[in-house]
Amino acid sequence: MSLKIRLSRGGAKKRPFYRVVVADARSPRDGRFIERLGTFDPLAPKDSETRLVLDVEKAKEWLGKGAQATDRVARLLDSVGALKREPRNNPQKAQPKKKAQERAATAAAAAEKAAAASE
Repeated sequence: MSLKIRLSRGGAKKRPFYRVVVADARSPRDGRFIERLGTFDPLAPKDSETRLVLDVEKAKEWLGKGAQATDRVARLLDSVGALKREPRNNPQKAQPKKKAQERAATAAAAAEKAAAASE
C-alpha cells in the first residue's frame, strides 16, 4: 500500500482550511485517511502560530515507514524541520518559446542594422 502525507481540504467556498493527513495514495483527496497529523490554514498570517499546527514526531514516524509527502506538504515539513526539501529550479520554463526567440533574433538584427546605418 502506497502512503501519502497530503492535504485534505475543508472549509467553506473561497475560505480553504486543510488537514494534514496520512492516506492511501488511491483514496480521494477529501476521502478516507489513516491518521490526522495536523492542520494548515493558508489564510492566517505567515507568522501566526495557528497557520500550521503539526505533530512533527508523528510526521517523522510516517516518513520513516515510507510515506511520501506531496510537494506542498514537503514545503510545510521543511519549514518545521521535519524533512529536508531541495528547492526546485527550472530556468528553461521562463525562456520564451521558439517563435518568440525567432522574432527577438530578427528584431535584434534589424536594430543592429539600423545602428550601423546611422553611424
